[in-house]
Amino acid sequence: MALVYAYVGCRTTRERNARGRGISVYAVDDASGTWEPVHAYEPLENPSFLTLNEAQDVLYAVHGDGSEVSSYTIDATTGRLAFLSRQSCEGRNPVHLALSRDNTSIAVANYATGAAVRLPIGADGSLKAVSGTVQLLGEPGPHRIEQGSSHPHYIARYVTRRHDTDWHIIPDKGLDTVFAIKWTDVGDDPIVTSGRSREGAGPRHAAFHPTLSLIYVANELDSTLTVWSFDPSSGSLEALDTVSVLPRTQHAVSRAAGIAIRPDGSALYVSNRGHDSICTVQLDEATGLPCDTQWTAAHGACPRFICLSHDGVMLYAANELSDSIVQYSLDGATGVPTPTGRVVSTGSPVCITFKTR
Repeated sequence: MALVYAYVGCRTTRERNARGRGISVYAVDDASGTWEPVHAYEPLENPSFLTLNEAQDVLYAVHGDGSEVSSYTIDATTGRLAFLSRQSCEGRNPVHLALSRDNTSIAVANYATGAAVRLPIGADGSLKAVSGTVQLLGEPGPHRIEQGSSHPHYIARYVTRRHDTDWHIIPDKGLDTVFAIKWTDVGDDPIVTSGRSREGAGPRHAAFHPTLSLIYVANELDSTLTVWSFDPSSGSLEALDTVSVLPRTQHAVSRAAGIAIRPDGSALYVSNRGHDSICTVQLDEATGLPCDTQWTAAHGACPRFICLSHDGVMLYAANELSDSIVQYSLDGATGVPTPTGRVVSTGSPVCITFKTR
């Protein structure tokens, strides 16, 4: 039996009305898709987003609503976690993080204080003190509560089958702006470019087309998807198209959340909290632009996070408010998800990442 390990981050605090306790580890049967609990590293405060280093022997976590980032070694045989290090991210509410190309530093998006920071990483995977900060500047959007200032909600290095770059893409929900940042040599100022979204869109999370120079951004506040062209040489961004990820008949409050794209670039997925659905967006083979949309029930409340399995044949929806991870198989032709009937019960899940080696 070929095993993959799944690491699940969650909300844990009373302020979030949460039921999670820490990072849960599961052994996933690569053939059948079944999940078996292996280990839980707890208690932890809001380990709300996780990522692995390239060797997949160290796991990194942000602690949402707080001001710290942590790292854990992974046992190669059992998948169990052991504490390695913890550092201040010199900002409030870190929500996302991404490793540099050489795995010697990690970038963190501090949502509440409107900045992207970089922390060096030691040879053993331990985190060092913040070495650089980029304060994100611009005009806030019109939403009085959600857009009072800069709120970067995501940060990921721009890597595709065609490009392996040092650019980091950062949708900023508060400023209605998508930023691209490239950190250069130590001591040099980073290069920062940006593109302005539709007013009140609230850019949240992004996915990259595998072969075309396109970035797809899920806009939280107006529940839309925007397609951006991106020049990996200059970092320039240009908005090309925007479509709704809600049905025309949906008028109740809903917010777009997670996004994931198929490895072949034929379709992508956006989760909706409120409508509690997964929107499948078919993409034109030649242009990469949206050409059709369909909806599938999330089978739970508040699908804050979605992702594909490591081989791209399954989709998982983490339903934060119903304490469940729902597994879907993907149609080989259309990519439309169908529930497999497998549901993992776990407290307030908000992130999943897979160890495959």
